[in-house]
Amino acid sequence: MERYIYRLPVITFLAALSFAGCKSLERTQPALAPAPVPVSGKAAVPGKKAAPAAAAALNNTVPLFIIERNKNANVVHYDANLTGDGNLNPAQPVIAYWVLLAEDGRRKKLNWLEKMKAYGIKVKPDPSGNGYTLTLATASWLPLAVKKTGGTVRAEMAINGRPAVLEKMFIQAKDRLFGPKVEYIELYGKDLRTGEACREKILPK
Repeated sequence: MERYIYRLPVITFLAALSFAGCKSLERTQPALAPAPVPVSGKAAVPGKKAAPAAAAALNNTVPLFIIERNKNANVVHYDANLTGDGNLNPAQPVIAYWVLLAEDGRRKKLNWLEKMKAYGIKVKPDPSGNGYTLTLATASWLPLAVKKTGGTVRAEMAINGRPAVLEKMFIQAKDRLFGPKVEYIELYGKDLRTGEACREKILPK
């Protein structure tokens, strides 16, 4: 009876050692490689890569025109914002942003003051139902139309009294504390009827 009492802890200790050793071996053994997946004749399309493509289709943009300034080489870009089916997005038909050519060429959002006093835009549906009317914060007296004609989206306005596609504005202005003061604006585009390049210098009203 006494021999049995003394042997029981030893047997229990050896069993515990054996069990711990098995667990250690389990941890140190390399994991088995997964079984190869049969490859069909068609290439699989990963689900995660489809999301960016769908997002790109929903955030398609088309360049409309740019604004150059006398201050430096940085340029403001205005792009038409399209839905997945290629129509102007009623929630935000046009977007504006900087391209910092005077620095490293990166893209940057307009800040609050620039939106309110200089290069921000107001867009509202055209009364005719064909596109939108756009005005710049710095030149509210100079409206232009953004419309889709066939498969083309463009900004249109009168240049030298003739309908034209606007491609670029150059703004000569003086900086002030609460936004630039425009001295004159030069418009560059193409005549809608002849396709010829056209240009006009206008003074603020």
